Amino acid sequence: MNKRNYQKELDQVLDQLCTDKEETAPTLLLHSCCAPCSSYVLEYLSRYFRITVLYYNPNIYPESEYHNRVQEQMRLIRELPTRYPVDFLEGDYIPADFYHCAKGMEEIPEGGKRCFACLRLTEAVRTAKEKGCDYVATTLSISPLKNAEKLNEIGEELAEQYGVRWLPNDFKKRNGYKRSTELSKEYDLYRQDYCGCIFSYRERHPEASV
Repeated sequence: MNKRNYQKELDQVLDQLCTDKEETAPTLLLHSCCAPCSSYVLEYLSRYFRITVLYYNPNIYPESEYHNRVQEQMRLIRELPTRYPVDFLEGDYIPADFYHCAKGMEEIPEGGKRCFACLRLTEAVRTAKEKGCDYVATTLSISPLKNAEKLNEIGEELAEQYGVRWLPNDFKKRNGYKRSTELSKEYDLYRQDYCGCIFSYRERHPEASV
C-alpha cells in the first residue's frame, strides 16, 4: 500500500475551495498545542478559512506552564496578520483527565502510544461538531516528534463518528516546522523545550525531581 501524502491531499482541498469561490470562507476548528506550533499553520490556513483556535491541553505540566502557553497563544492571534479573523476558544484545564487517559503508559517515549491515546483530538472533533464548523484539524503534525500518519488516522476516525470533515495535514512539510521557528523569533514567542506533559518534561530534564 502506498503511503498517503497528506500535504498533497490538503492541497487538493484548498484548490477546491479556491475553485468554489464562495462568498464566505469555510470555518475551521483548529486544535493548537502552543503558539509556536500554530504560527505557521495560522499564517498558511487563514488565507482559506475563518479559524477558531481551540486551546485544549489538559496534559500541560505544570499549571504555570499551561497559563504561559495560553497567554502566548492569545498574543499571537492578536498580532499575526491574517486574511480572515481568527477566534480563540480555551477548553477546560483538568490535568486529572489526562493522567487517567495516560495511566499505564507513563514510561512510553514521546510520540508513542501514550500520545495516540490523548484526549485532545476527541475534544477538538467534538467541539467542531458542537460549533458547526466545516472542518477540523490539529497543529500537532507540525512537530518532528509527532506521527502525522497516526494523527490523521485518528482524526479521520473521530470525524466520521461525529459527522464532521477532517482536514488532512502534515504541517511539517514544505518547511512548515522551519517557518514556525522563524515566526517564533519574529514575534518573540515563548518556545518551550519539551512537548508539554510531565512525562515529556522528565525525558528532557532527567535531573528534575518531578
